[in-house]
Amino acid sequence: MRGIRVAWQGVRRDGVAAVRAARRAWAGPGRERDLAVQAGKAALAAWVAWAVAGWWLRAPVAFVAPWVAVVLVESTVYRSIAHGLQQLAAIAAGTVAATAVALLLHSTMAAMAVVLPLVMLLGQWRRLGSQGIYAATGALFVLTNGSVTVATSAARLAEALFGAVVGIAVNALVRPPLYLRDTRAVLRDATEEAHDILRAVADGLAAGHWDAEEAGAWHERALRLHRRVEQARSAVEWSRESLRVNLRRRRTGALPLPGKGYDDALVVLDYAAVHTQGVTRTVLEAAAEDRAARRPHPGLARRYAEFLGRTARALRLYNHSRFGDECEDELREAVAELRGTLADLRRDLVRSTTDDPDEVATYGALLTQAHRLADQLAASGA
Repeated sequence: MRGIRVAWQGVRRDGVAAVRAARRAWAGPGRERDLAVQAGKAALAAWVAWAVAGWWLRAPVAFVAPWVAVVLVESTVYRSIAHGLQQLAAIAAGTVAATAVALLLHSTMAAMAVVLPLVMLLGQWRRLGSQGIYAATGALFVLTNGSVTVATSAARLAEALFGAVVGIAVNALVRPPLYLRDTRAVLRDATEEAHDILRAVADGLAAGHWDAEEAGAWHERALRLHRRVEQARSAVEWSRESLRVNLRRRRTGALPLPGKGYDDALVVLDYAAVHTQGVTRTVLEAAAEDRAARRPHPGLARRYAEFLGRTARALRLYNHSRFGDECEDELREAVAELRGTLADLRRDLVRSTTDDPDEVATYGALLTQAHRLADQLAASGA
């Protein structure tokens, strides 16, 4: 009973998630609507391919056309073309090999024993990429679909070519996919998360909070921030690919293309993630009861908290300047203040006396990370 209840709860959660996704797709542009549009386009491509090959022309192996068409409505137009060429090459290789061997041996079973190992090896060829498996699929269609003839195999290749043309054409002409909006959203979210983490740590240090559980939560968020940065980098690459051979590219006037500004944002986020992880790790270690001696002097902690707060503000302004409002002057002022606070912190650390070499090394590492982040903010247009 417990297993059934758990399974039912999982089904309910999936159902609720599906309903929410449908509502978001209906409400406005977003990832859910993009997925719905791509699904509709794939169905349209299959319908057109079957209407022509199966209903109108009554081709002998008409099912191949919609099968190829539906799988080539890819996430980008460039990917549709690249995968289409690879898939056609794989299908052609498998079809030709299976036809030739079957006609030579006059036995389907013997031909399958000879051909399948060869086409499976061929499918591993890197030039065929992820489409290499279609070499084996093409061979199986030949060997398991009745008598083997040259005419039928030629028709199968023609249907595959027609299906590929339909799939690529539908993806390229009917609202070709772009992901600029998603890319900006991922970058904004990652920058905002870095701001929130630094702000939380700054408030905690300023108030003298050294709670190990709270520090652990900050560090967990900082570790997840690195994964967000990697997601942002993947989104930028995805956006650039979606612009290749895309007819909508000229109509994206209001949308900034993923150029140098995006690369600069990724570099800044990288530094922010590294700096945030270093800070939260140090705070976590200092908060541990068995390492209390590592806690900095309250005055020094407040000074570092001030630096973290200014860093968080500079990151938020950087976010707005790159992906929102124009605030270049405010950003420059924030970075100048950040540098001033960093210089004061450096002088305070130099004046402080400690006999613990590990403590000195920790402070030095934090200062180095802080300098790099401030320098990168300034070099990126601040």
